[in-house]
Amino acid sequence: MDELFAQLDSRDQAIQAESTTVINGVQAEAEKMTIRPRQDTKSRFRARQARKAAALEQAQSTLDPETEAKLKKEIEDEQRDIERICQEQSLQVHEVNPDGHCLYSAIADQLLLLGILPVPQANHVVVRYAASSYMLSHQDDFLPFLEPSTSEDLSDLGMMTSEGFKRYCASICDTAEWGGEPEILALSRAYNIPIHIIQSGHPSIVTHNPGDTSAVDDDGRIVRISYHRKMYGLGEHYNSLRPKDTISQLTHKVQAMLSS
Repeated sequence: MDELFAQLDSRDQAIQAESTTVINGVQAEAEKMTIRPRQDTKSRFRARQARKAAALEQAQSTLDPETEAKLKKEIEDEQRDIERICQEQSLQVHEVNPDGHCLYSAIADQLLLLGILPVPQANHVVVRYAASSYMLSHQDDFLPFLEPSTSEDLSDLGMMTSEGFKRYCASICDTAEWGGEPEILALSRAYNIPIHIIQSGHPSIVTHNPGDTSAVDDDGRIVRISYHRKMYGLGEHYNSLRPKDTISQLTHKVQAMLSS
């Protein structure tokens, strides 16, 4: 199991340079970004990232001591809640880079541990592609629940247009746009596996199951990740939750070896 974890950590380091591109480039993009009609997917993403960074910087620079103390307490409370739930389930947090790819990197880490993805494919690029492809081929299941990011993607019925939906799916694949509930549901169905999200608050565990639960392998395999609202400076973040006990670790390693 130590060898498997070493492979995971090595993989994380290999994509570090790519993962930090979004964070390092945000301020530069904020200064030079201009609004152009029908921007391509990457330009639209960079514009949104620049706005997020500007809003975050403004919020942090205007914090008064009372608000700052309140925020610190919320961070500590969230960390304590997540650690308590992990302790109850014999799990430990494995941190992934807070770079926009975190959801996909966390799920990739889990899919590797469970033997669903081999090491070369256990990365955010492959998992992003799986989410994008599934959503694109199941438009009716997702489009009604997505909000258009620009007026050009808004139909006369007040919903996202089909073209806007295609651009949304392209952004999943081609950018470091944050992932959320729609993408988690898509990945649960794409890989036919339940995904459990541990978080602070109620409910403490959010579950996403594939649509056809009768087709799920009855082997107890579950993707487990943690959701952090407050702990990271760029906002919402996901981490992978690895098993603590040696028996579970060895079981997952054997599963990975048999499936490769």
